[in-house]
Amino acid sequence: MKIAHREIGPHQPPLVIAEIGINHGGSLDVAREMVRLAHRAGCECIKHQTHFLDDEMTDEAKAIFPPNADVSIWDVMARCALSAADEVALKDYTESLGMIYISTPFSRKASDFLEEIGVPAFKIGSGEADNLPLIRHIARKGRPVILSTGMQTIDTIRASVAILDAAGIDYALLECTNLYPSPPEIVSLQGVTDLRAAFPKAVVGFSDHSIGPEMALASVALGACILERHYTDTRYRIGPDIINSMDPAELRFLIDRSREIHTALHNPKQRTAAEEPVYRFARASVVADRDLAEGHVIAEADIWARRPGSGEIAGYDFDLVVGCRLTRAVTRNTQLTWADIGLPGRPGGPAR
Repeated sequence: MKIAHREIGPHQPPLVIAEIGINHGGSLDVAREMVRLAHRAGCECIKHQTHFLDDEMTDEAKAIFPPNADVSIWDVMARCALSAADEVALKDYTESLGMIYISTPFSRKASDFLEEIGVPAFKIGSGEADNLPLIRHIARKGRPVILSTGMQTIDTIRASVAILDAAGIDYALLECTNLYPSPPEIVSLQGVTDLRAAFPKAVVGFSDHSIGPEMALASVALGACILERHYTDTRYRIGPDIINSMDPAELRFLIDRSREIHTALHNPKQRTAAEEPVYRFARASVVADRDLAEGHVIAEADIWARRPGSGEIAGYDFDLVVGCRLTRAVTRNTQLTWADIGLPGRPGGPAR
């Protein structure tokens, strides 16, 4: 898939998405500073959350307290949502730095607003992963979708994926565990491989709510092409998502290490040119393990394999030497040659 100028898939380095979300606490200045520091850390993509409470929630939300907050979900969003004008300013600033700006709409009104301001893709959060009318509304806009699958199973997500397929849009599915923070006991790295197997048309990634980069980095080795983590300029801020947010230094670490893992993931199993100097000394050569006379028929007890690997007969050819007759006398620890055992070269071809 492609979002703005960025190709995303198994053959590209993972796209690391820094989710500012609501960590700015409703301050455009704080949000801008977070973006600035993310840019300095080498981040390519910022994700925001777009909240229009009148279309997002009913009054019942005023009595619902999230497990990571001490006020109702309504109050959290009322306190932390940016105004429409501030969000436009944040998007403009992000893009002025050459970064990609996307956001999660939590309502039909929010998705329409994001379409109007020209976001290149939509993120659908885990809470909306089975909100079929909202997914259908977003999919009709014809832009790429990143869908978190937290709190879902492979079977319960099929209806949502069917909507994305029917719309003919590119989409990514992110494995996710929705507890802030998520302990390893309930994080599912297997979910990455399960999603890849169940939905081969999807780009698969990992939305991480654990503490530290380990789970996200491990997911890259399983094929995750997108890494999303909450992000803040400093963890000394107050906010419900700060506890599992990375700071700019950790963001830089995640970007760099994920790219290294991606590079190594696509290297085939082979001896490399850089290993040749090591290969020459670290391997073993077949040597006489005792003084042996000319004409002696070599038994297994007469030879051994010792470093360095500079001899003609490598340790892996040890068994080819047993039973051969020596053409000359040799002393202990002499590296044997093919000529010493009456052969013009290695049987079956050149050494590997």
